[in-house]
Amino acid sequence: MLLILLQIIAALTIYNVWFVRAGHSTPYRGKGAGNLKKEFLAYGLPVWFMYIVGTIKVLSATALILGIWYPYFVGPASLVLTLMMVGAVLMHIKVRDSFKRAIPSLLMLMISIFIFILS
Repeated sequence: MLLILLQIIAALTIYNVWFVRAGHSTPYRGKGAGNLKKEFLAYGLPVWFMYIVGTIKVLSATALILGIWYPYFVGPASLVLTLMMVGAVLMHIKVRDSFKRAIPSLLMLMISIFIFILS
């Protein structure tokens, strides 16, 4: 039951960031960027890379949801999400963000690791 709960939390969080809040400012965006596009630019990454990262994260989130019924999706999806979140944490370090800005990335990294271990 814990595994399924973590899968749902991770997936909904990814959907929230990439669909609901993509165009909005949050206290956690790198370098205080006003939206996802500006955040990627603040990290020194091209806009096209944002679409690749977003696609990978949304597909991984969808695989976590599908993993509720098809458990063989969970391991690979959580591994990919773990790698993506390592990248997110490294980007916060790269631009010398405060610890507060990195908290969501760190929490998602931990959740992804727990999902991988439990799957």
